[in-house]
Amino acid sequence: MIVENTQTQMRKGILEYCILSIISRGEIYASDIINELKKAKLLIVEGTLYPLLTRLKNNGLLSYNWQESTSGPPRKYYILSPAGLEVLQKLDKTWEELAYAVTTSLEGRKLHESNNQSENINLS
Repeated sequence: MIVENTQTQMRKGILEYCILSIISRGEIYASDIINELKKAKLLIVEGTLYPLLTRLKNNGLLSYNWQESTSGPPRKYYILSPAGLEVLQKLDKTWEELAYAVTTSLEGRKLHESNNQSENINLS
C-alpha cells in the first residue's frame, strides 16, 4: 500500500507538468492530450484531465478556442498562454534539478550495492 501511494503521488506531481509540456507544442484537443500521455505510459482518464485543464485555464496558464469538427460538434482546442509558458519554463528548471537529484541518488545507491556485492565475493 505504501509503494502504491508513493507511486500515485509521484505521477500526480508530474502530471500537470507533462500536460503543459504537451500543450506547449501547439493547439491540441483533450483526447489527443490523453493519447500523448498514454504513449508516455502516464495513464489518465477524462474525468481527471478535464478538471485539471479547467484549473489550469482558471489560473491563466491555458486558453482555448472552438473549432468546427467534421465528425460532430465543435471541439475545444487548448493552447498555452504566455503565463503558462513562463510556468512551464520554471517547471523545466525544477525538473532538471529533480532529475539530477534522483539520478545522483540512484547512482550512489547502485555504487554502494555494487561495492557490497564485491565484498561478498569469496575468492578462496
